[in-house]
Amino acid sequence: MAIFFQLLIAGVATGAIYALIAVGFALLWQTSETINFAQGEFVMIPGFLILAVIAYFGVGVIPAFFIVLPVMLLVFGWLFKKLLVSPLIEYGDFPLVIATIGFAILLKEGARIIWSANGLPFPSIVPDRIIKFAGLRASTADLATLGIAIVIIISLQWFLNYTFIGRSMEATAQNPDVARILGIDVERMVLYTFLINAALVTIAAVLITPSYLAKFSNGETLGLLAFMAAIVGGFNQVRGALIGGFLIGILENLGAFYISTNYRTAFPIILLILVILFKPEGLFGRYEERKI
Repeated sequence: MAIFFQLLIAGVATGAIYALIAVGFALLWQTSETINFAQGEFVMIPGFLILAVIAYFGVGVIPAFFIVLPVMLLVFGWLFKKLLVSPLIEYGDFPLVIATIGFAILLKEGARIIWSANGLPFPSIVPDRIIKFAGLRASTADLATLGIAIVIIISLQWFLNYTFIGRSMEATAQNPDVARILGIDVERMVLYTFLINAALVTIAAVLITPSYLAKFSNGETLGLLAFMAAIVGGFNQVRGALIGGFLIGILENLGAFYISTNYRTAFPIILLILVILFKPEGLFGRYEERKI
């Protein structure tokens, strides 16, 4: 039971990070119908940037995060939308998909050339120790990751549901034409979505990179798992993406321990296939009809 509890906590903590990345997928799709296949690389790059800031300025991981965050908002939020998404979105989804895949390859190979192919150790925000309580064991790093991710998730949900900007973003996601009639600046709301996504991937990088190390190939795994989480939960629902992330994290951890680590990635794929076959809109997604 103690082992199961430790695995469950670790799975929920990892799933919370997948959820943060998956929410970015869902938000971009809802407001601009953009599928960003460079999302995993957006998580990989901040890890290297934070290490560079730590080495150059001699600061801790948290100050380095706040130095890197504005850079991420500018480059992977505002510039990404202005220079890549906006010029291509009018031509449909396919050119944008190809462009983001190409951008992902550029970021991945650029990171390999600049920082080498070797994984670099990344400092955890808290010392990683095992704590015991009532016969149960849990990692302080997992608990801290879970706590931070939950605070971010709750704050994001509050922002979207109870603030004027958040509700305007929701209105834009539901029907941009009606939102314009109501006087909402749709373009600005879409931009806010890209900025929120840039912030989410930067936070996810700080939380996940201590476990994965800073590696140029991290984006492949993280992007794929978050994408599966968004599909499993429901690509057109933020809460669906959240729950999908938790499910993927838990399933991955428990399956690897109780069945085999060789099939660690296979369990989320099996869940994805079952969802696509029996509930293609996702477990919590809305059924939508689209003209092609």
